[in-house]
Amino acid sequence: MVSDDALDTLQAWLRIQRTPGFGISGAKRLIEAFGSLPNAFAASNAELAAAGFSEAARRALRTGRESPIEAALEWAAQPNHHLIAFGTSAYPRRLAELNDAPVLLYAAGDIDLLHHAQLAIVGSRHPTPAGRDNAYRFAKHLAHAGLGITSGLALGIDGAAHEGALDASGITVAVAATGLDRVYPASHRELAKRIVAEGVMLSETPLNTPVSRGAFPRRNRLISGLSMGVLVVEATLKSGSLVTARLASDQGRDVFAIPGSIHNPMARGCHRLIREGAKLVETADDILAELAVQGMLDAAPRSASAPAEEDDALDAEQRTLLGAMGYEPTAVDTLVARTGLTPAAVSSMLLILELGGHVAAVDGGRYMRTP
Repeated sequence: MVSDDALDTLQAWLRIQRTPGFGISGAKRLIEAFGSLPNAFAASNAELAAAGFSEAARRALRTGRESPIEAALEWAAQPNHHLIAFGTSAYPRRLAELNDAPVLLYAAGDIDLLHHAQLAIVGSRHPTPAGRDNAYRFAKHLAHAGLGITSGLALGIDGAAHEGALDASGITVAVAATGLDRVYPASHRELAKRIVAEGVMLSETPLNTPVSRGAFPRRNRLISGLSMGVLVVEATLKSGSLVTARLASDQGRDVFAIPGSIHNPMARGCHRLIREGAKLVETADDILAELAVQGMLDAAPRSASAPAEEDDALDAEQRTLLGAMGYEPTAVDTLVARTGLTPAAVSSMLLILELGGHVAAVDGGRYMRTP
């Protein structure tokens, strides 16, 4: 049961969120002037003017005072739904450190998980099969080691990271760019349900807010802000994941990147980050060891990730084909030239290898090995 004072405070934070031009700095200024947000909204125009608030600010506060908040309160009254105001014990400590911290958070799921040590995993919405597999495997390993995995519910790397954490029975936090009464992308509706049931979804965006281009950079600062560090798995030079990485760096978080082939455009963003000082990682244990050295985790991992062993079921020609493919996307004609096998034999083996999970088809009719 929420006390009257707590409800008044929550209503005031809902109204400040709807007050044009008032972010966390404006809210703090109101609290300093009037002792609390409810007192500030109850103040007269003369009292606000005497406290140094301009006519424009007073007009904005009137707008906030009159804004409808009933729908948000009704949403929060439902099971597993929460409104988390800045300054309360439920508000994530790492987010509270940000200069542009949200005044209010909407959450669905277990909000205690927001206080758990987290690592963000981000990357392309259109990754290579190997990139998606790396995101899943890294997330699963890190979640099994006890780290929460934070991402943005987007297609590609984000979704794979959430799935890896969930499949490890670990913790995952999804930060949405829309109101929590909708799911974007819609194809991740079932994944979102699973995250709410086993983890937590978070947004600073009011209910009934659709997706917009400008919402993603703001969402990204929360992904990095919640976390001890950010791992970029695959990213082009124009990827929004590079924005997340730079936000992380500005916030004093570690940035990690997985290198890739010089011929893979999805690796170029990671290579740029590494040139700019991001830590190159080849295994999930590289991340755990770095965080342990910095005192962010209790101890370094006890054993390094072992490389996958070759499948004994592969015959000599299949092994030859994989060797000719290397670890870069390769065209069928190139494989024919490298192996001396017929096009029919190569095509047949590629189908068998694909069904066995050893290779994956990528753009341009090419194939590449899976990790």
